[in-house]
Amino acid sequence: MSEQKNDFELIERFLKGDESAFNLLVKRHQEKIYMLARRMLGNHLDADEVVQEVLMVIYKKLNTFKFESSFSTWLYKITMTRSLNFIKRRTLKNTFSIFELRKNKSDESDPLDMIEGKEQFDIIEKLLKKLPPKQREIFILKNFEEMKYDEISEITGKSVGALKANYFHSINKLKELLVKYEKK
Repeated sequence: MSEQKNDFELIERFLKGDESAFNLLVKRHQEKIYMLARRMLGNHLDADEVVQEVLMVIYKKLNTFKFESSFSTWLYKITMTRSLNFIKRRTLKNTFSIFELRKNKSDESDPLDMIEGKEQFDIIEKLLKKLPPKQREIFILKNFEEMKYDEISEITGKSVGALKANYFHSINKLKELLVKYEKK
């Protein structure tokens, strides 16, 4: 049985009053929610707080799920919105723990390939803090979650063209920040 079909069945069971179905949904998706929030917020405590918010929203709003997209897409959208709201509410000191960074790009113009080793992680961590939240969002979803533009569009509600522009700006901003950093 596909994960999406199984998710839909669990949602329907929950909507009919089966609380255990909600627990199964949470168990299946909690790690995904946490990892996305962690990448957006950069530390466990903030990510954990956002996960709790997301779970409360899901519990209260699951009756509004329209079964038009996958449940995980709906979760990503809620998690990204809650994470961005969290960023707006607080000034974060530690952003983006990216030690799980998977280096899979070979394009030398990519800022991730311009530096190596542990230093790479430290520098990118500092530079990501300086991106505006919307650019940070597209950069994380594209590079760390390895999503396609149409998936990101469904999550964010932005057009593919706007996402490509934001991604282009995030890459250029990271390159610019990296050049400034290397001159120090």
